[in-house]
Amino acid sequence: MLNVPSQAFPAPGSQQRVASQGRSKVPLKQGRSLMDWIRLTRSGKDLTGLKGRLIDVTEEELKTHNKKDDCWICIRGLVYNVSPYMEYHPGGEDELMRAAGADGTDLFNEVHRWVNYESMLKECLVGRMAMKPAVPKDCHEGKRVLNGMLPKSQVTDTLPKEGPSSPSYDWFQTESSVTIVIYTKQKNINLDSVVVDLQDDILRAELAVIKDHSYLIHIELSHEVQENFSVRAIENVGKVDIVLQKRENISWKCLGHPLEKHDSFIPKKDTGLYYRKCQLISKEDVTHDTRLFCLMLPPSTHLQVPVGQHVYLKLSVTGAEIVKPYTPVSESLLSDFKEPVLPPNKYIYFLIKIYPDGLFTPELDRLQIGDFVSVSSPEGNFKVSKLQDVEDLFLLAAGTGFTPMVNVLNYALTSMSSLRKVKLMFFNKTEDDIIWRCQLEKLALKDKRVDVEFVLSAPSSEWSGKQGHVSPALLSEFLQRSSENSRVFLCICGPTPFTDEGIRLLHDLNFSTDEIHGFTA
Repeated sequence: MLNVPSQAFPAPGSQQRVASQGRSKVPLKQGRSLMDWIRLTRSGKDLTGLKGRLIDVTEEELKTHNKKDDCWICIRGLVYNVSPYMEYHPGGEDELMRAAGADGTDLFNEVHRWVNYESMLKECLVGRMAMKPAVPKDCHEGKRVLNGMLPKSQVTDTLPKEGPSSPSYDWFQTESSVTIVIYTKQKNINLDSVVVDLQDDILRAELAVIKDHSYLIHIELSHEVQENFSVRAIENVGKVDIVLQKRENISWKCLGHPLEKHDSFIPKKDTGLYYRKCQLISKEDVTHDTRLFCLMLPPSTHLQVPVGQHVYLKLSVTGAEIVKPYTPVSESLLSDFKEPVLPPNKYIYFLIKIYPDGLFTPELDRLQIGDFVSVSSPEGNFKVSKLQDVEDLFLLAAGTGFTPMVNVLNYALTSMSSLRKVKLMFFNKTEDDIIWRCQLEKLALKDKRVDVEFVLSAPSSEWSGKQGHVSPALLSEFLQRSSENSRVFLCICGPTPFTDEGIRLLHDLNFSTDEIHGFTA
């Protein structure tokens, strides 16, 4: 609701576009760019109208500030005067007015909860919502730790009234190690379902994919441990083990002290994004304006981005924290083409187009080897289970919309026993814009299941391939099944107009919503 990245990401109701009704950006007046907003917040002008005071805001007071020239919005307990921001908001004034004089947390979470609104709107902060008196709880109960398990009443307080069963955890120790066991109560849990961070003996483990809910362990350990740990997933019973190595071989009396949201199980949309600092290891040119960035995870982090999901990169640009979503890729299309120099699972790769007039990507491109970038935990609603039993997989990509297709393509060729054919139609302006063209052509020659077609909108006179934009004629010819009743699935990604038009055309060609997944570039 407060800031929109390029190509209006994401669409309402999802972290990745799954329908054709996307959000649209509103043309801003001259002098109303993000940089202009940052300059205004640094000008010293009083943007709240309170002359620097912070106040407690009651619900009744909040409701009175519901006009465009007097608009207060509450987000996660903090109240902001967003009237000065109206003309700078890429989503338009009407979008902000949907939460005028009210708690806009749900709307904010629905549209783009990843935005760092605290940084964007810090000069617009009016104060906090006045808290209603609450019935005090037994203070001793909050401090009890029963062999790693919190009292049952504390667990059930965080559960939704309806929804999946909450995971639970326990722990045990040997002379040299401590093992935390998470019982997910879900089968088919794997290593990319859990993200673990260990910093200064504070353990944060988030089980991120349980019917769109997150289970969090967040605890200050009672004793020091080594930074290296291991994570095991026992898929058939839905159990996850986190094995920590003690620094001293002494017996622990308890696992540690619970921190914020420990042992909570809530809808993922209600959880905040968690970032860790990753080091830039390398960057190399892929095309004239696209680079392959390699980031190294901290040694005390376990993070594997699931196929088709994305993360957010965060940088400080002229004093403001700017966040953008990117889909990680593999180092190359298939490992056969390039011997991995770096060990897997400790490095994340991104194919990123650099926009010279942009705010974020030039700053990213200026980073030196050894500099750090903040990387969030994975987000997204794509599940590889959608590809189960699929025989024909069709991929439609435009420009850097190719990035989510990389891991989908690799997964299809290595893990889909039912696959007969995978076809990629890759739209670009010129031949020079085609990402990994050589690798794609080699892959098509090597694997008979793979077909790749390039389509250019502004080709040179020497180009003999397909030309134009996404159209019924191009798609009708491309979307040929391997057999009449084969099970199909289609993925599409590119700029918003490309994705919206592509999904509309696919529906016109009688493909159902269940057979289509639209990513956002």
